[in-house]
Amino acid sequence: MSNFFDTPIEYLKGVGPAKADVLRKELNIHTYGDMLSHYPFRYVDKTRFYKIREVTPELPYIQFKAKLVDKGVVGERQGKRLVATFRDDTGQMELVWFQGLRWIDKMLIPGADYVVFGKPNYYGSKANIVHPEIELLKDHRDELATSLQPVYNTTEKLRSFFLDSKGIMKVQRQLLSAAYADIRENLPLQVIEKYKMLSRKDALMQIHFPADARMLQRAEARLKFEELFLIQYKLLRNQKERKLKSKGFMLPRVGTHFNAFYKEKLPFELTDAQKRVLREIRQDTVTGFQMNRLLQGDVGSGKTIVALLTMLLANDNGFQACLMAPTEILARQHFDSLTELLEGLPANIRLLTGSSRSKHRRELQEQLADGSVDILVGTHALIEDAVKFKNLGMVVIDEQHRFGVEQRAKLWKKNINPPHVLVMTATPIPRTLAMTLYGDLDISVIDELPKGRKPIQTIHQYDSQRLRLFKFLSEEIGKGRQVYIVYPLIKESEKLDLKDLEDGYESIVRAFPRPEYQVSVVHGQMKAADKDIEMKQFVEGKTHIMVATTVIEVGVNVPNASVMVIENAERFGLSQLHQLRGRVGRGAEQSYCVLMSSHKLSSDAKVRIETMVRTNNGFEIAEIDLQLRGPGDLQGTQQSGVLDLHLADLAKDQRILQEARACVQELIEDDVNLDKPENLPLKNYLKSTAKRSYNWERIS
Repeated sequence: MSNFFDTPIEYLKGVGPAKADVLRKELNIHTYGDMLSHYPFRYVDKTRFYKIREVTPELPYIQFKAKLVDKGVVGERQGKRLVATFRDDTGQMELVWFQGLRWIDKMLIPGADYVVFGKPNYYGSKANIVHPEIELLKDHRDELATSLQPVYNTTEKLRSFFLDSKGIMKVQRQLLSAAYADIRENLPLQVIEKYKMLSRKDALMQIHFPADARMLQRAEARLKFEELFLIQYKLLRNQKERKLKSKGFMLPRVGTHFNAFYKEKLPFELTDAQKRVLREIRQDTVTGFQMNRLLQGDVGSGKTIVALLTMLLANDNGFQACLMAPTEILARQHFDSLTELLEGLPANIRLLTGSSRSKHRRELQEQLADGSVDILVGTHALIEDAVKFKNLGMVVIDEQHRFGVEQRAKLWKKNINPPHVLVMTATPIPRTLAMTLYGDLDISVIDELPKGRKPIQTIHQYDSQRLRLFKFLSEEIGKGRQVYIVYPLIKESEKLDLKDLEDGYESIVRAFPRPEYQVSVVHGQMKAADKDIEMKQFVEGKTHIMVATTVIEVGVNVPNASVMVIENAERFGLSQLHQLRGRVGRGAEQSYCVLMSSHKLSSDAKVRIETMVRTNNGFEIAEIDLQLRGPGDLQGTQQSGVLDLHLADLAKDQRILQEARACVQELIEDDVNLDKPENLPLKNYLKSTAKRSYNWERIS
């Protein structure tokens, strides 16, 4: 093959078709390159052998030599297990297996001496190790012993093919032995010299089989930098090419649509942050290149007004605009609010969703084609092939991380020249994550709330304080306010001891009886029509309490709602808690968020709740969330395709990311086509990987 590292893994000596198949299914390892990127997740000292009497459950992983004196399968069904007793000259210990019993039983030879490795536990008063690594003493090779022996992620299925951690280690040793001479450099030579990095081949050797702790540290630093450098190069190169090649519509005119709304209909004075973002958008749309801008703004910061003014700017220059939202609830919310804002102005705004009827679609298509629709609001229905614009010039995508790359790209192709694109998110993104996920976009931030908004007061209460909570809610309702109560589940779960919505609804109705109080209920399993009716009643103030699941996290704007109660708050992530809190605090009155929890809280849950009580700053919350959860769980980035990180950690490696991005920026400014001799390693590497197909299933 043209690239040695694209060689299918079955061709490696000692692997073959059967093991290759299980590696593909269990670890997504298809090629030599994939295998080398399956890094150890920790390292253990296998130079020391313990005596059984020295073993305590506080020890991490231990190794000992002992004789197998007894074995047998005990228990039935779920409790069935293989128990083997091993003895040395100081005592005995049980080893236990719950899976793969048949082949393990065949492998164990009574009276034979073994080397055992695993994590000690105590069951009752007896020491044991569950699913240890074992090897006949006569087969044990001391030359593999090192103070930093790699430990690899594996599965029970892999173990049944003799691909436990030690088996994977042997495959890696075989691969590195075969591949070492073919490992080529992929970073510019001056970058390697500047940071005194290991070569790529030495870094790969040392990450798998480190000589000592210092060499392991150097290998990790090199490979983390490489991962982040290559991501930043692709993002910044795309950004450069877009700005150089992607022609965009000129929007120089500020006309009647924009001015009439700004002077007559603007509901409040724009904040300085909103004005700054509008200036950035205006500058983008007169360059002659396509705008591709991400707008970040905390909940309630006024992104919708900025989006509307941006679309009116397109209308003033003879172009149509559209706004795509991820759910029908949010699309209708946008349509209703924009229609109200534009009332009396000559702007034709229409709505298109999956539930729009055929007659409406036909009429709308005619109006889109003749240009009489100025702004189209909708869901995924906007990207259908049948939806054709006369002259689409501005695309706004709300909660953009919920759309896939291909979905967004279909909107861009609705015109011969790509329209300007403004993507918005109400989920604050940590700076390092933004640099990585959206490094090819220009980023704007609305970092202040409209004047007159009072900060939401957040309170933490335990389940035992529920009567006090109900009294507080009745007082707020007595003032004419409304209340949200959010549950994590619809029905009771046997596995999770959580308050469920159905049980919660019944207790709320008992505590707040009709006719004095009216209660709505909304969850994701309801029919859209029923959901809309319940939501509408709450929006119109006909019901006092909305009992819901997280379906109301995005897209419900009820300024009269002053209290958000979140049940089992310890079960929610910080980002979701912050989004839910943002459903209140939209009016002039003081609003509250009450976090209900049990007394049993994990350390992470305590940090999340303490953070919510302490601050309303979404960007500070996002940074803490990144530290707690890592980038893989944020924003759906685990499926993003961009964050294909094997080693680097955005929460911990911010300095490396910033250095890598700065290096790439210098490189692109100095040698955009990588023609200089010192940049040939990078150029050749990019050529060798350019033909690899992109896995679109991993795009969020």
